[in-house]
Amino acid sequence: MLAYTPLAKHDIIRDYCSRGLVVLAPESLGVPTSVHESIFESEVAQLRARKSINCSSIPQILDVLSSPGVKTACDAVLGKNWAIVPFTHNTPFMSGSHDQHWHKDDNGPFNARKHRHHHAVQAELLYYPQEVLGNMGPTATVPYSQYWTFNHEENQDNFAGADHLDFAYQLDGMERVPVAGPKSPYSVEEITNRQTDHDERLRNAVLSLNWPLNQPFEVGPLKAGSIVLYSHNLLHRGNHRRDAWESWRDNPRFMWRFWLYRTTESYGPKPTSLNWRKLGSDELTGVNRASLDAGLEATWNYHWRWMHTGSSDREHRSQKTPRPAVSASELKVLREQMLGLGDENEPSRLGAAYVLAKHAEEPSSLSVLEDALHSDRESVRRAATYGLAASGSLSTPVLLRAVDSPVRWIRKAAVFCLGESGETSQEVLERIEFLLLNDPSVYVRSVAASALGCFVRRSIGQDFDRTLVQRSAKSMLRCLEVEVNRLAMDRAQGRSIKMVRPTDECDICEGIGIDYGLARFKPVRSAVRENVLWSIVILCSHDPHLLGSTLKPLCEALCHIIENEKNIFVVGFAMDALNRLHQNRDGDALDINTNLKEMLLSSPLLPTECLVQGGMSPSEIQHLDSKLRAKSAM
Repeated sequence: MLAYTPLAKHDIIRDYCSRGLVVLAPESLGVPTSVHESIFESEVAQLRARKSINCSSIPQILDVLSSPGVKTACDAVLGKNWAIVPFTHNTPFMSGSHDQHWHKDDNGPFNARKHRHHHAVQAELLYYPQEVLGNMGPTATVPYSQYWTFNHEENQDNFAGADHLDFAYQLDGMERVPVAGPKSPYSVEEITNRQTDHDERLRNAVLSLNWPLNQPFEVGPLKAGSIVLYSHNLLHRGNHRRDAWESWRDNPRFMWRFWLYRTTESYGPKPTSLNWRKLGSDELTGVNRASLDAGLEATWNYHWRWMHTGSSDREHRSQKTPRPAVSASELKVLREQMLGLGDENEPSRLGAAYVLAKHAEEPSSLSVLEDALHSDRESVRRAATYGLAASGSLSTPVLLRAVDSPVRWIRKAAVFCLGESGETSQEVLERIEFLLLNDPSVYVRSVAASALGCFVRRSIGQDFDRTLVQRSAKSMLRCLEVEVNRLAMDRAQGRSIKMVRPTDECDICEGIGIDYGLARFKPVRSAVRENVLWSIVILCSHDPHLLGSTLKPLCEALCHIIENEKNIFVVGFAMDALNRLHQNRDGDALDINTNLKEMLLSSPLLPTECLVQGGMSPSEIQHLDSKLRAKSAM
C-alpha cells in the first residue's frame, strides 16, 4: 500500500465551508507518481493524434478518482457514496491564449439552470496531471465568493445556467480576443506583468464589488497530480498563459473537471465551535479573516455545523439555554440589511438572513424572512430563501404558505427550501409532489424535481416512514411519464447558448444541445426529466428494500430510458441509478429483474467515471468498454 497523508476532515470542512476551495497535494492522494505521468503522456499522444480524450480512453483517471485521498476529501464535503454528473465536462481542458469572464458554473449539465445550493450538495473537482507553474494559466478563482451571486430570474444575461460577474466582457467581444500567443495585440512585457486591458478589466470587476475578503486568486503553482475541490458556486474563470507561446505544444497544461453531488446525509455530532477571526491570514490565499463581520460569521458557523451534523435543526435542538431574544432595534437593522440595494449589498443581505436563521424559533425573526421571501425583488427573495433553508423545519409553515403564491419565483424558492430542510412529513411531500406534477412553470417543476431528491435523502438519513420514500418514487415515475424533451434552446433559437431567451414553452434554460455525434442521441433537453433522474440516482444510492413494490416499475422505467431515451444526460443518470441498485443489493437475493451489463451495452457510450463511483469495478468497466469498441467496429 502506498504511504500517503490525506488532509484531515476537520481542515477540509473548515476550508470548504469558508474559503469554498480545498487543494489536495499529490502526496495526499495515495496514487503513485507514475500514474500522473502516464495520464499526461497519454493525453499528449491522443491530443496530437486528434483522438477523443475521456475516462474510457485514459482509464487511469479512474484510479485518481477512486484514490483514498480523493475519497476522504469528497466524503468530508459530500458524504459517502457521492455521485458524478454524467456526460458533461468530464474531459480535459487546456489553457492557452484566451481568458474567460468571471462566472459561476451552470449547476445542471451543460448550461442548464438549477437553483443553487448553499448546503454542500454540489461540488467540482479539478485534476491537473502535470505541474502547473504560475505562468501556465492556473485556474483563476475568487475564494470566499460562494455564498453570494447575481440576479438571473428576469436578468437574461444570466439566463443560461452560469451567473456572470461582468457579462459585458462577453458582449464587448473581449472573450474572443487572444490575450497571449502569436495573434495577441499585447507586448510580452504587458502579458508577463499582468498589465493588459484584459487583466485590468477582470481584476477590477472583482475588486469593485467590495465584497468582504474577495480578491482574485490563481490556484498555482501546483505539483503534478494536484486536485482542487471547490464549491460549485465559486466565482472563477479560465486563464490565459503567460509563458512563451512557442512552448505550449510541447508543454500543454491539461485540467480535468468533474461535477459531483451528494446522495447521502452525513449525520454526526455537533463540532466544536471555531473562532474564525483567530485563524488569522488564510495560509493559501493570504486573505486576513480577522475582519470577518457578524453576517459572514453566522454563515460560516451554520455551514460548519451542517457539514458535520447534516441537519439544519441540530443547532436549535441543541440549545441548552435560550438565546437572548432579538431586540426590536436589532430586527429593524436586520430588516434594513435585507432590503439593501445593488450587488454590493449582496453579502449584507445574506448575512442578515443567516443571523435571522439563528433565531428562527422566534416568530419575529421568521416574520422578517417571510416578508422578504414575498418581496418583488429577486435579491431580497434570494437572501430570504437561504435564511429559511438555514432555519430548518421551523420554517415549514412559512414555506407551505409560499408554495401557493401566484408568483412562480416565490413558489420556486419555497419548494427548494422544502427539499433542503422542510419537515420530512406527508404534508411537505404532497406539496412538492403537487408542484412537480402540476405547476405551469418548467422552472418550478424542475426545482421540485431536485427538491424531491433532497427530501428523500434527508428522510432516509433520519428516522423515517418508508411510505415517504415509496411515494416519492411513484411521483418521480409519474413525472417521467408526462415530461418531454425539447430541441435545445441554442438549436431552436439559432443562437449561442449564452444568448438564448425564455419562451412560452419554457421559462428556464434547459441547456445546450449535445449528442456527441451519435445517431442514437439527439440535441434535446428537459430540465425536469434530468432533475428527476438526478433525484432517482439519490434514491437508488440507498437500500433497494426501501422501495418496496415500487422497485420493479422503477427498474423497468430505467431500462426503458437506457434503451430508448434521446437525451444523453437522462440516459447517463439512468445508467448510474440502475448500477447503484445492483451494487446496493449487498449480496441479497433481491430480484432487480434486469441484466445490468446488457442494458449498458445497449448504448454506444458509457459514463465510466459515474459507474465506477457507483460501485462497479474498473476491470468490469474496461471489459464493457472493450465490448462496446468491438460492437462499434462491426
